[in-house]
Amino acid sequence: MNQDILDQVRAKTPLIHHLTNQVVMNFSANGLLSFGGTPAMAKYIEVVGDLAKASDGVLLNLGTLTREEVPAMIKAGKTANAKGIPVVLDPVGIAGSAFSREAGHEILKEVNIDCIKGNAGEMAFLAEIPWQTRGVDSVGSGDASEVAKKVAAKYETIALVTGEIDYIASSDELLENKTGHALLTKITGGGCLLGSIVTACLTTEGNAIEQVYTATAFYGLAAEYAANRAEVRGPGTLLPVFIDALSYDILDIEEELE
Repeated sequence: MNQDILDQVRAKTPLIHHLTNQVVMNFSANGLLSFGGTPAMAKYIEVVGDLAKASDGVLLNLGTLTREEVPAMIKAGKTANAKGIPVVLDPVGIAGSAFSREAGHEILKEVNIDCIKGNAGEMAFLAEIPWQTRGVDSVGSGDASEVAKKVAAKYETIALVTGEIDYIASSDELLENKTGHALLTKITGGGCLLGSIVTACLTTEGNAIEQVYTATAFYGLAAEYAANRAEVRGPGTLLPVFIDALSYDILDIEEELE
């Protein structure tokens, strides 16, 4: 983990334009604000072009996707590409329906994506590797590191496969992260907020795979810190402590966990 990446985010307070799912908007906004970024959540095609032009990064999340939102995502993504700011794709539930599969492929065809982040089932679908899914959840098993490498190679991007161990791959490098806590899986949007944090970190100066790794490792570390607090007794009490922890420095959390 690189504290300088967090420091850059907090100094810059990047505006991250979210075209994200309805379920997680509030949680994602609050978590990103705590981390040091600024969220914007408008998804209407009439405004996404101007908003993307004003932003420092764009997050496309396919959960609760509607047909009207697909061209808006493409417009926002292309605007971001033209401006030279990062675009992150979170293919939530892409394997679950023909519409999601079609929409995801259309977005990937039209927009240059800097990082694709998803669970093993979602990412395996993109890599054309058989993997069992149920709704938005990955319930199958296999080599998630291989999934990450194939997605990175196929789409010429940074691939982040989340799970008990997270794998981050570029065209020539593979990193793994073991921070995190099982309570995060009991919170709606636990993975989606990570997409916001990744996008914010990609707005900093430096190496993209290091930025994605730092975002992922710090996110998991914050979850570990929150889950180990005496006042946390389950998912409900985890939430406010976790959001607080996203505003801390790496060293402060590591010292508390020792």
